[in-house]
Amino acid sequence: MSFTKLKKRILFVCLGNICRSPAAEGVFLSLIKRKRLEDRFFVDSAGTGAWHVGNDADERMLSAAKKRGIILQSKARQVKIEDLYDFDLILTMDNENLAAMNLLAKDKISNIKAEIKPILSYSKISNSLEVPDPYYGGANGFENVLDLLEDSCEALLEELSLME
Repeated sequence: MSFTKLKKRILFVCLGNICRSPAAEGVFLSLIKRKRLEDRFFVDSAGTGAWHVGNDADERMLSAAKKRGIILQSKARQVKIEDLYDFDLILTMDNENLAAMNLLAKDKISNIKAEIKPILSYSKISNSLEVPDPYYGGANGFENVLDLLEDSCEALLEELSLME
């Protein structure tokens, strides 16, 4: 895929790429579609682990997102070193993901393109920098994750729009 005509390339990262990061991807894609900005972004998601590679998002997250009109279409994949060079912004869901991405980038800091930071660094409603993993919880956990991601993605898009 050629990125040459695209302004911003954003990668959302969680542990397995079946709950939080595909939800963030879906939320952001939904926002840019609504604002007709699809041509300005390439958006993807990945996991630091390989357990779910090739799988759809978790059924519970798919259901919670669908109730909000958000479609999650991505298949789980694992982060690769090339992501550090291919993306402008890598947004992590928790401290473990942030540490894993920083470790991957450790010896490549001067050469990588991506800025790595927590997605919740954009949040206006949360003081935490960690999106809780809803995998082992109930339905409310998935709703909470979507609330946090909608807030953060809206603020992210607002900040990116101001930078132009």
